[in-house]
Formats: sequence, C-alpha cells, structure tokens
Amino acid sequence: MIPIQSILRCALVSALLVTSLAAIGAELPRAKPEQVGLSSQRLDMITETLKADIAAKKIPGAVLLIARRGKVAYFESMGKLDTATDTAMSKDGIFRIYSMSKPITTVAAMMLVEDGKMKLEDPIAMYLPEFEKMNVGVEKPDASGNPTLEMVPARRPITVQDLMRHTSGITYGFFGPGLVKKAYNDANLMSDNPDNAEFSRRIAKQPLMYQPGTTWDYSYSTDILGRVVEAVSGKSLFAFEKERLLGPLGMTDTSFYVTDSAKQKRIAEPFSTDRNFGVGSDFGNPRVAQKLESGGGGMVSTATDYAQFLQMLLNGGSLDGKRYLSPHTLRFMTSDHSNNGAGVSQGPLYLPGAGYGFGLGFAVRRNTGEAAAPAEAGEYYWGGAGGTYMWVDPKAEMIVVFMMQSPKQRVHYRGLLRNMIYASIVK
Repeated sequence: MIPIQSILRCALVSALLVTSLAAIGAELPRAKPEQVGLSSQRLDMITETLKADIAAKKIPGAVLLIARRGKVAYFESMGKLDTATDTAMSKDGIFRIYSMSKPITTVAAMMLVEDGKMKLEDPIAMYLPEFEKMNVGVEKPDASGNPTLEMVPARRPITVQDLMRHTSGITYGFFGPGLVKKAYNDANLMSDNPDNAEFSRRIAKQPLMYQPGTTWDYSYSTDILGRVVEAVSGKSLFAFEKERLLGPLGMTDTSFYVTDSAKQKRIAEPFSTDRNFGVGSDFGNPRVAQKLESGGGGMVSTATDYAQFLQMLLNGGSLDGKRYLSPHTLRFMTSDHSNNGAGVSQGPLYLPGAGYGFGLGFAVRRNTGEAAAPAEAGEYYWGGAGGTYMWVDPKAEMIVVFMMQSPKQRVHYRGLLRNMIYASIVK
C-alpha cells in the first residue's frame, strides 16, 4: 500500500506543476532571434546601449521584449528596479504605464460595441446624462484687449467615437495654453478622491476646448470612455476589464492599484530627481488604492502582460484559441480615423507626429516614409508619460514592449529603439 504521505506529496507536486504550467501558458513561446528573422548581433547592440545608458545614470533600469511571428526573440531586464533600495530590475517588474492604459480601455469599449450594447455613433449622453448640453469655450478679447471666455453651444453631441479618437472637445488642463485649460486646472478635478462617476460629472461641467468632431486634442476622453464602459456594463471599469480581457489573457499583474504587499516589491521606480512630468504632476503611488480607475492613465502592468495584449491585437483579436475582437473590428480600429487630417484638424500639439493618423485608441502609421523613425505603413503605437512604450507592426509581424520609468528620457528611447530594432530585422 502506498503511504498517504506519498499520495499527498504527489498531489501537491502535481498541483504545483499545473500552476507552473498555467503561468507559463500566460506567456508567449520563445525562439532564437534567427529563427524569426532577427539578428542576435544587432539585438546584443541594443542590450549594450541600454546598459551603457544605465551605467551613465540616464535611466535606472529597463525591460525590453520583442516578439516576432508569435514568438519572443528578445526579453531582457537591465539595471535597477529601484535605485533607492538598490533592487535589481526583474523581468516581472511592475511599471506605471500611464497612457498605455488607453488602448486597453478602448479595446474593452469595442467589446461592448461588438456585443451590441452600444454604437460608436451614439451620443455619450445616452449613457452619461451630464453631457447632454455642452458648451465650447471661445476666447475673445474684452474692451481692454484681455482674453475672456465666451460660451458657445456645441453644434453636435459628443459621440463614443469622439472619445476613442480624441475629437470630443474635452482636453487636458496640464499642457498647452488657453483659458479652457486654465478652467480645467482651476477646477481641481482630482480633489477629494473622486470615483469615475464623480470625475465624469466634473468634466461635464467644464467647457469644451473645440467643437466635437473637429479637432484632435489629447484629453481625458479615454477616462470618460472608461466611465461609459461602467455605465453600459453595470460594472466597475476594472471588474469588466478583468472579466472580459485581463483575466482571460493571463494579465494577472495589470490593474489600477497594487495592494498585494508581495507585488509591491516589484514596482519599478524612477530616479528621485526624475519624478515630474514637466506639467506640475509627479509619479503617483499605486500602492495606495483610490476610488478613481483612470482608463486614460491609471494602470500598471508588466512587459509579459502587455505583450499578451499586443499579440492578441496582432493576431486580429484572438490568442490561444480565444476570440476577443473580430479581425474586421481590429482593422477598423487601426485605420486612420482622422481622414489624413482632412476631416479632423491636427492642431499644434498633435502627439502621434508626422506620418501618423489616429485610429481608435492608437496612433496609426499612414505610410512607410515621412516619420523620422522606421516602421511599415499600418503599424500602430502608443506610449506612457512615465517612459513606457509599445508598438505593433502587422507587416513585420512584430510587437515591442519597452518598460522603464523616466519622464525625462521617454521621447529619446522611442526613436532610438525603433532605429535599432528595425535594423535587427534581416529576413
């Protein structure tokens, strides 16, 4: 007879093995660079460049993941997770991804569109009544020549599509000039720990920067889209995303707050002298849960979690046999919804940049030329103010996730990595 202790021991080992395999199953398969048409030598140059910059104290540390043809060919962690505690960077480091939250929120909303729960042309007031009557703030000089704000009724309602492509007229108050932006700042929108519903009501009380549908302006639009998801689904934004997207994809470290003490040890930190975004705002502390679940900038994630999300997009909306969106929906989302600038004014703060339009949740490459860094037409990307960056290139069959925390260096590494990563493609 087999002793009961041996049976229990075998059961425990089996359970641990299943758990381990489940964790592995939540990550993409691996391949040597040459197996997917990449040059090991060129990829090693990226490692050397990042390590040299870390040694020069340009950034504290970084994690870079490159997958091609569905397989991870490069995955390295370098430097420090936290220089204050001298903790080494780890591949499972948790990063504040800020605006890289926007694509996740937009995909979640498109799932509701596919479910028939809402339409892109719907006025958001159907779900958020506070947006029923909106005014646009128009600056005009007074008798002394000083600018004053005149309220003009919005010519048409804000639609769900406007929120997804940043043409709602809603703005951010923390960069760019203007009395409307000043009104946003003066309103103290984040005071007293609002939840998504209260934050939406506060935004609705502010004047619009532009007439809806006319101008691309980076904004709180995706935060309001997150509130629409809540109103339509009847669940909190995180609860809906966890149920329909994050959980099924195995994105177990992607959330709005990190309350688990074990996970808190994995949170990456910037240098103490590089915590400000240059707009009077500092890095937040995800260890302390707040009521707000910012669909536009509040999430944390890891390189492997975000790679799962991107590979699902690259696959046309499916991963590991599970369908999240139709490939037709993904092609629609990653098409240029600014009509090459003819239908939507791009303005002086058009963040996608030269050569790019904007789709639903992503900047979309219009053509292979024009932009200052390589990519194929049809590539789409976005980044976070804290230094994180990602892109998907369907023609090159490639996804890239770059995780680091340095507001000062965030723009520099976007071009640098594009140049070096595309140089590594040899087949």
